[in-house]
Amino acid sequence: MAAAPDEFSEPDDLDERERTALETLCKRLADDEFVLAERYTEWQVRAPTLESDLALANNAQDELGHARLWYDVLGDLGFEERDLIYERDPDDFRHSTLVERPFEDGNWADPVLRSYLYDVAEELRLEALADSSYPKIADRVEKIRSEEGYHREHAQNWLERLADDEESRERLQATLDELFAHALTLFEPCAPPRGANEASGDKPRAVDSGIEADIVDLGLRTATLDELGEEWLSIVVPYLESLDLAVPIDGDGDDDGFEVTAAALPDERGRDGTHTDAWAELYDEFTHTYRELGRDEPTAIMDAPE
Repeated sequence: MAAAPDEFSEPDDLDERERTALETLCKRLADDEFVLAERYTEWQVRAPTLESDLALANNAQDELGHARLWYDVLGDLGFEERDLIYERDPDDFRHSTLVERPFEDGNWADPVLRSYLYDVAEELRLEALADSSYPKIADRVEKIRSEEGYHREHAQNWLERLADDEESRERLQATLDELFAHALTLFEPCAPPRGANEASGDKPRAVDSGIEADIVDLGLRTATLDELGEEWLSIVVPYLESLDLAVPIDGDGDDDGFEVTAAALPDERGRDGTHTDAWAELYDEFTHTYRELGRDEPTAIMDAPE
């Protein structure tokens, strides 16, 4: 039976099961947002129009702010920013591999399509968090949802523009073929978090579907990963097909729906601690200054979110 919301009002009263579920949920949320923000910055002053340049820069700022909101929830469990980002083992990050992949130089279809695939998933999971039994999660959903809507609108406008030109549509198709399997990892379960004294071991760590079940049973999120994935497919597949793109997924969207097989997923899934080769380079980039200056605390440029 799902826990009542008031059972999560005092972080110090959480038992081990509740703490693990909360930590796993918030890490997957925050890590996705943080890593995607880092990638978006690569497109600054490179977008095809000034308007899109500003829009993508704004997206990066928004995603970074959303990551901070979720990392701040983890502060209830005793985590500090340095523990979660700058001094965290890179294998312990739980983001989807969709957000860590580098952008192809000059391929505007990549950030546009990646934004669409991610933002539809983000809209669905925020909906499933709106009635979360953990008050601090539920309180932050509406602010994030209001900003994410603009991201999706921008992506869809550009997708339709690109799909209207044969050469651009061919590039979109090639990009979709590259990204779609990684987008499916948005709905993969996570490996459990490491204990305070647990060293990084061989990867991948086995995922624990029981933790994901706890997230739903405890009311932290009101939909399962399978339910979110199925709804996501029911939205993105017909939309992309309406643009004359062939989506690399089995099924035809009838009563049986679309099927996600193990073969459809990439070898590296992010959620289990396995990552593409690009992740190590990106991790080194955003931790470089912190390490080179010998810091033991990140620089605070604003107050913690309320």
